[in-house]
Amino acid sequence: MWNDNAPIYRQLKERMIGMMLDGLLKPGDALPSVRQVAADYQLNPITVSRAYQELVDETLVEKRRGVGMYVTEGAVEKLLASERERFLREEWPAMVERIRRLGLDLEQLLRGAQPGSAP
Repeated sequence: MWNDNAPIYRQLKERMIGMMLDGLLKPGDALPSVRQVAADYQLNPITVSRAYQELVDETLVEKRRGVGMYVTEGAVEKLLASERERFLREEWPAMVERIRRLGLDLEQLLRGAQPGSAP
């Protein structure tokens, strides 16, 4: 469930971001409580709090005193913009280089991207 390549709080944060991007957590939805997440995943509550605090710092989640944490309006749009930018900056150049090395062309790539078709 957790890997050794990144701190657990960061992996938990990424899991929450994935839930937002997948529509499982929508703007206005409450995040599970720190205690609940800590119990479900057998984590230290401080680890969960740290992940949640990073989401607050990035204005993806807001704290409502005495009530809990909630996904902010515009969180998904903000995430999509930053994830797209990161993809284009970090992942796409490596893909382009691999495509070039393999001698693939646009038609082959598009054909391979169709469900149920072979490249």
